[in-house]
Amino acid sequence: MTKKPSVTIRDIAAQANVSVSTVSLVVRESPLVAPETRKRVLATMAELGYVHNRGAAAMRSRKSGVIAMSVNDLANPYFAGLTSSVEHALQKIDRTVLLTDVREDPQLQARFIEKMRGYNVDGLILCPAHTTDVTRLLEQLRSAPFPCVLVSRDLAGSGLDYVGYDHRRGMALAVRHLIELGHERIALLGGSHRTWVGHERLSGYREALRAAGLHHDASLEVEGELTRASGMSLLDRVLDMKTPPTAAACANDIVAFGVMLGLRRRGLEPGIDFSVTGNDDLPEAELWTPSLTTLSIDFDEIGRQAATLLLQRIENPASEVRHVSLPVQLGVRNSTRAPKSHA
Repeated sequence: MTKKPSVTIRDIAAQANVSVSTVSLVVRESPLVAPETRKRVLATMAELGYVHNRGAAAMRSRKSGVIAMSVNDLANPYFAGLTSSVEHALQKIDRTVLLTDVREDPQLQARFIEKMRGYNVDGLILCPAHTTDVTRLLEQLRSAPFPCVLVSRDLAGSGLDYVGYDHRRGMALAVRHLIELGHERIALLGGSHRTWVGHERLSGYREALRAAGLHHDASLEVEGELTRASGMSLLDRVLDMKTPPTAAACANDIVAFGVMLGLRRRGLEPGIDFSVTGNDDLPEAELWTPSLTTLSIDFDEIGRQAATLLLQRIENPASEVRHVSLPVQLGVRNSTRAPKSHA
């Protein structure tokens, strides 16, 4: 009895009228294929009875299907949301994620990257630690057998793919909103201006003040940790000034929550005696009393874009570097209103 010849991807390509490389991308569940083309190729596979041998394919491609991801401070709801979005996007295309929380420690970050060489990962998604030495990181990545995509935090001059959101425009939106309400002395609270994200937010803050013709007072730009305790402490610092602000734009929602707690500790009511804006639109933000005016981002889209960029880099290592900056929106709630002098 003559054995029936196996169906190959060349047979699929000919029948579906696509290239062999397109069929290969569909087999590997790459997001780079248009939905209609993917549907046609899958239908042809079913029609011809094509069976994909994953084990043999893995040996041929030397791909493990494993992606490494390094983030900072998973106790922070922002990083938890970011991690969940990236992992979900990669799971949808049948990739497994090896995750670490390096807690803003560049040495832990470097050790994780080195360790991933032994795990034969296909790529790395990295939210770099704040004090990352770009030169040292690039030296380490050059010798690594996998590509890297930055997420949430860019590294100036790194030449690496990046996906995040527009921190500068976001902060400008928040400050412009406060200015339109009538606030003239607005504090910028939390984060470090020496980091890329902090610098972008600082730039947006200053741009909004400059566009409105307001005086720039550097003493209102107060750095601090991204915690509730820090928010309370930073509020005390600016309210004890000779001429205190009437509003604060916070680096994230967690700091804003601390500011709101600090206001109540001083007998002041957020949104009435003092306006507060946050950043990230955590689920908790809408549940506070008053609900927090904050900048919202699309975590799912960040995850999808990060996964897409990394897979594109894996498929084509020499392709042009891409920077994806996603838009932000300001959700106006009850923590902001006109200062009492304008009421």
